[in-house]
Amino acid sequence: MAVPLMDVAAEYRSIAHEIDDHLSKFLDSGKYTLGPYVERFEEEFAEYLGVEYCVGVSSGTDALLLSLRALGVGEGDEVITTPFTFVASADVIVRLGARPVFVDVEPGTLNVNADAIKNTINPKTAAILPVHLYGMPCDLAKLREIASETGVPVVEDAAQAAGSRYAGRFVGTFGEAGCFSFFPTKNLGAYGDGGAIVTDNAELAEEVRALRVHGAKRKNYPGVIGYKARLDAMQAAVLSVKLRYLNDWVLRKRDIVNAYRERLTGVLGVTLLEEPEGREPAYHQFTARVERRDELMEHLQSRDIGCAVYYPIPLHVTEAFGFLGHKPGDFPEAETAAAEVLSLPLFSQMTDGQLDSVCSTVEGFYRG
Repeated sequence: MAVPLMDVAAEYRSIAHEIDDHLSKFLDSGKYTLGPYVERFEEEFAEYLGVEYCVGVSSGTDALLLSLRALGVGEGDEVITTPFTFVASADVIVRLGARPVFVDVEPGTLNVNADAIKNTINPKTAAILPVHLYGMPCDLAKLREIASETGVPVVEDAAQAAGSRYAGRFVGTFGEAGCFSFFPTKNLGAYGDGGAIVTDNAELAEEVRALRVHGAKRKNYPGVIGYKARLDAMQAAVLSVKLRYLNDWVLRKRDIVNAYRERLTGVLGVTLLEEPEGREPAYHQFTARVERRDELMEHLQSRDIGCAVYYPIPLHVTEAFGFLGHKPGDFPEAETAAAEVLSLPLFSQMTDGQLDSVCSTVEGFYRG
């Protein structure tokens, strides 16, 4: 049975009548740039998360960039983050003239190792940027403790983690700012690019609202050099509809992940990632560490079963970050993970038959 890695079209079909009706009203409104649809979604997402402010921006990348910029990160500063993540988590730091300082990951969750962060902080450290990888929350208790002791702000990269909770509280709400992506494949995905910054800091919210429209707090009166980084109003209209279903979709994906864990636990060659107590992931990806990964990928793909590697090379050994002077072996946990991780199909409309097909194919490969 063919099984795609993700199926955003199936998600659309499940709520097509609501999406189509809402978009028809949006098009009829003529309010295509910022305006009531963006404001409505910002209010809804802030209420969902339990924060004071939400600022819609053009992408998860711009959410990170504007948040760090609003906190004053710039030339000569350092920002601590993980080398095992999508490139955006670190390239925004460089674009601001600052330096990414990498810390290795936990082998069980592949999230940044909070215990190692404290020893890395120095007078140049301007922010800590943890990534809730695959939707698994980082150790936010330790990160908040470090922030409190050092005065260094935390900016959460929650691009993959809309709907995830730590100790019963949504991720993205623990730091000075939380940054979300609404790329179509995300837990809460638009039909194009989109992102948001959430915070309880009124000054930060005001600053990023200005930065997203060329640095102007009042139209045509820019106070600083900013960006064109506003959330598209049509995407906001889509997100308002989809937000109503987010909790249901998160629960369905958790059921699928639990079924994966039941089937694949004990399969020689497959090591499942940990789910530490108190962390409630809203899974963006179902990722395992596997032996003979390239052979398994070929086996799955030959049977029309989707799979992907997130991420095949840690950032510290990429060409783009060569200027940092790192070498293989500097962050061994991240490097080992990059050689072993494989993401299997996961989407909220996935059927039991599709799940069985994936598991049977993986089991057959290692038995064979």
